[in-house]
Parts: sequence; C-alpha cells; structure tokens
Amino acid sequence: MSPLPLAGITICELGHSVAAPFAAQVLGDLGASVLKVEKPAGDDARRWGPPFWEGESAIFQTLNRNKGSAALDLRDAAQREALRSFIIDECDVVLQNMRPGQVEELGIDGATLVAAKPGLIYCNLGAFGGVGPLADRPGYDPLMQAFSGLMSVTGEEGRPPVRVGVSIVDMGTGLWAVIGILAALHRREATGVGGIVDVSLFETAAAWMSVPAAQYLAGGTLPERKGSGAQGIVPYRAYRTADGDLVVAAGNDSLFGKLCAALGREEWVADPRFRSNPDRVAHEALLYGLIEAEMVRRSNAAWTGIFEAAGLPCAPAQSVAEMLAHPQTEALGLMQSMPESGVQAIGLPLRFDGARPQPRRKPPALGADTAQITKAKP
Repeated sequence: MSPLPLAGITICELGHSVAAPFAAQVLGDLGASVLKVEKPAGDDARRWGPPFWEGESAIFQTLNRNKGSAALDLRDAAQREALRSFIIDECDVVLQNMRPGQVEELGIDGATLVAAKPGLIYCNLGAFGGVGPLADRPGYDPLMQAFSGLMSVTGEEGRPPVRVGVSIVDMGTGLWAVIGILAALHRREATGVGGIVDVSLFETAAAWMSVPAAQYLAGGTLPERKGSGAQGIVPYRAYRTADGDLVVAAGNDSLFGKLCAALGREEWVADPRFRSNPDRVAHEALLYGLIEAEMVRRSNAAWTGIFEAAGLPCAPAQSVAEMLAHPQTEALGLMQSMPESGVQAIGLPLRFDGARPQPRRKPPALGADTAQITKAKP
C-alpha cells in the first residue's frame, strides 16, 4: 500500500469530549502524526462510562486511536511556553475545542500562533460560532440538537422531542473540521500560507436541517415528526412485521408500483389517492394503514426475500449486535483491532486503492508522550 495521504503532517489536538478528538482521529487515520494535549486529570471522556475497556471508557477508546498523549497544566507558564514552542517548531495543524475564550486567555489562540508561524493551520471547533450573542456560551451535542430544530423533526408526532441516539452534531462538526483542514492544507501547498478554520456545533446542526428548512421556507408549514418516515415522501418508512421492523423505501412511482405488486395490491396503483407522490403524501395516513395491515402478515426475512426479488429497496431495523455480526460488515473489514490491545473499533469509512487504513497505534495512556513537548523525561 502506498503511504497514507497525510503522512508527514504533525497535528496538535487541544481537544476533549467528542468533536475535536474525532476530527483528530480521522486525520490520524489518514496518516498524520497526532499529539493530544490533555489536562493533568485527562480528557473527561476517559471517565464517561461504564462500560470501560482496558481502563478507559469505551467512548474514549473509540475516539482516540493513532494519537499520543501529553498531560499539561496550561496555567503553568513553563508548560504553556513549551506547548507554544512545540507548535511553532513542529506542528502543521492545531485543532481545539476548549471553552470559549480559553485559548485567548492562554495566548495559544489562532491569531497569535498564525502570526508567529504563517504556515500554521489552526482550527477552532466552537459551540455557537465565533460571533453573535451566543458566541461566549459553551455547547454540547444535545443542546445543539434542541437549539437547531433537529429535535423538532425527530421522533413521533405528539410525543416529546427525541435526540438522535448518536452524537451526530459533535461528529459532524469533527468532519467539517477535517474538510476545512484538508482544504487549508491544499491551499498551503500552493501558496505556503496557513490560516484559521472555524467550525461550530450550531452551524453543523443547522446544516443538517437544510432540507426541513427549505421545506418550511417553500411551504410555510413547519415540518412534522415522521418517526421512521420522511417529510414529503410516501411511502418511505419502517413497518412492523410478524417478527420485527422493516424499512421499505418506495420513493418514486415505479417503486410504489413494485411495492403494490409485492403486497398483492396492484389496484392501489390506479387509485386516484395514490397515483403520484403528492397524492400519496396527502393521503399518507390512509396508505400507511393499508400497508401496515399487509406487512404484519409475514416475517422480516420473508418480506426481504419478496422485496429483493421485486427490486424494491428494504432493510431490517437491526440492533448494534446484528449490524456488527452481519456478513456485509465482515466483508468490508469495518471492524478493526488496535495494536497491542483487545480494543476493537469501527474503522475509517473509506479506502485507498481498495485498502482501508489500519490502526497504527492504540488509544494513548494519559501523559505517555508528555516528553515530546517538554523535552524532559516523564
């Protein structure tokens, strides 16, 4: 396999929790050398359990592979100066998600460091963004799911707001940080100039709301919670079967016709209430009731066989255990084992020349690489 694309790039992560650690891990998976700077007590995520795995929380272990760890007290002037020197002398990229204003107080903010090293790329992963009335407030994934309106379209109508079950805003912000850093590295290759990249949880959450926002702006009606379904597309959701739940995506007229034929209800195609997607949206409660009455008659496996033979997209609503054990997951080699460790994790969801990057280093012990910054023995 050819060298990983970010081999030779050195990154300093001033990160904790999820967003910055996830971004730095992606960059590390792509070949960068990543040093994670933690407070003396360590990243709070180390204690976010149970469950724990080899002494640290499962959350920490799955977000911090391919990194070293330096434990520093940044209120100590000597340690802070050592960090500053390390960044100026050795780093290509800094990314940070410390509380608003903290890096400025410590003199390790983007403006200060880029002025000292113009080729440096400095990425801020903020909460509400760097300007505006909420710029100085901290933020967490569930707060942003609420504030952005994401909860308003998640779950079922008439029931309390529901958070997406994974940290989609944190991890999405991490991905935008990666995109910004890669673009800045590309620009630096051409110009020699670094700069500051800004991403935030709120901006990421608002971007996830692009389609509901467009639907509201176009129609003037607030989107509803559709459970497993989708606003403006019918039929397009999960159905209870004899032994589970099965998602069927009949998102156009052709697929709706295939669904009707597979259910043995070809007459629905000619029904004026169901002839087009707008018609079906207008009569979705009726149509979903009719489909549900048919779906409950057979098992997931039976319907899957019927629908696949008909060319109709469908998928069972699997548990985590079922997803991990599925032959497709195994065939793709998604699960990876950490070197010198029993920890396993889902790998980077991309491949180069057919090969998925493999973990080079297990998640770090707290402070194991402090000497890389202090130049002294731990």
